[in-house]
Amino acid sequence: MSTATSSTSNTGRTFFGHPGALASLFSVEMWERFSFYGMQGLLAYYMYYSATEGGLGMDQGLALSLVGAYGGAVYLSTILGAWLSDRLFGSERVLFFSAIAIMLGHIGLALLPGYIGLIIGLILVAVGSGGLKANAVALVGSLYSKDDPRIDAGFSLFYMGVNIGGLIGPLLTGWLQVAYGFHIGFGAAAIGMAIGLGIYAAGRKKLPAGGNIPNNPLPASERKRYVVIFAAVLVIIIAAFATKIVTPANLASTLAYVVIIASAIYFALILRSKKVNATERKQVWAFIPFYIGSAAFWALFQQQFTFIAAYSDQRLDRHLGSWEMPPSWVTSINPVFIIIFAGVFAAMWSKLGKRQPHTAIKFGLALVIVGAAFLCFIPLESFTMTPLLALVGILLLCTFAELLLSPVGQAIATKLAPAAFGTQMIALFFLSVSLGTTLSGVLAGYYTPGNEVPYFIAMGGTAVVLGVAMMAATPGLKKLMGSIH
Repeated sequence: MSTATSSTSNTGRTFFGHPGALASLFSVEMWERFSFYGMQGLLAYYMYYSATEGGLGMDQGLALSLVGAYGGAVYLSTILGAWLSDRLFGSERVLFFSAIAIMLGHIGLALLPGYIGLIIGLILVAVGSGGLKANAVALVGSLYSKDDPRIDAGFSLFYMGVNIGGLIGPLLTGWLQVAYGFHIGFGAAAIGMAIGLGIYAAGRKKLPAGGNIPNNPLPASERKRYVVIFAAVLVIIIAAFATKIVTPANLASTLAYVVIIASAIYFALILRSKKVNATERKQVWAFIPFYIGSAAFWALFQQQFTFIAAYSDQRLDRHLGSWEMPPSWVTSINPVFIIIFAGVFAAMWSKLGKRQPHTAIKFGLALVIVGAAFLCFIPLESFTMTPLLALVGILLLCTFAELLLSPVGQAIATKLAPAAFGTQMIALFFLSVSLGTTLSGVLAGYYTPGNEVPYFIAMGGTAVVLGVAMMAATPGLKKLMGSIH
């Protein structure tokens, strides 16, 4: 199966005018995001709240850094999921077993106490989420041909499923955490993933038959070599922690370097591969600016789980009358807007068809808007407590930026992917998300008393400059991308 090349038939039952198999992928991603964001909405607070409040009592700055590092590790693990798909098992099978790992991880967080439960649970969720995300996107891409004008709209619908889960998950787990404690909240995430896994298992037969066929099968003669490589990597990771070369304090910055190096190696391997023809090679070169733009965007956007999480806990007026909203509920504001506007954007792209703005323009606008959102924090520094509606407005801007970049970024990864590296190109897109998410934790450490305004100027101003540069580069990118829009 090659992504974005083997479109399914338009006959039979459809899903809002799209291939019917999109419904199954919509469902599993919705429940996976329900569990993931339900857990992540609590994660920072679980780490830095005191033991008397049910938390682990970690230093807040360290906790925010680790949340960013953890989010980055989730997307870094898409490399493993993509490789297993392209070389050994195919996308569908990897997705199914990844969902099982996610469910087990949430069960670990719910049932195992203290740091043991945290470590075991997060590792399983990270590995499982990485495997599921890359392969779900690959399977969505496989439902359309490369020149099908519905593809951006299809990814926007898929993205709406992501955010339905992202909305409901934090609302439920946040309420349960306040009422019954953190572990009950984590338990709800486990139940949600179990529901999603059951629904997906019932609908597996509806997916394209090629989903269990690897794009670039690994010859049996090479398998022993890769077993040795993976074992060596695992030993190096364990040794790095055992010798304290990598510590909790430097984990986020170390992970950022790892992602950069991994991305450079990945690009080099694809560009040098004999299985990539000249046209495909140009398209891979064209993808590099999108990678950079994506990483910059997520470095700001993912601060919803680092800087904005702490800001919501300590600086935001969350009172609605006499009732105070749990701080984790702020995580659900963005998904509300996604649900409202994802269909609008999907309809807009469908109506415009080939007249819609070039992908580079969409990326550039996204960076400008998310930069403007951070600049909007500056006047709020004059308030003792930030009004809730002000933060809602900032998150609305972030939503518009996200809809211009995230589903479009996933779509362009499938469209620019060489035939032999379909899922692995999607993994490269998620590596950009990994880098940005990791940086969101690193950068949050610079938001300190007395440095608030310079922080917002640096964050917002850099994003705006990069956005303008991305739009200016559009003519050159068009030449490299050829007929791909």
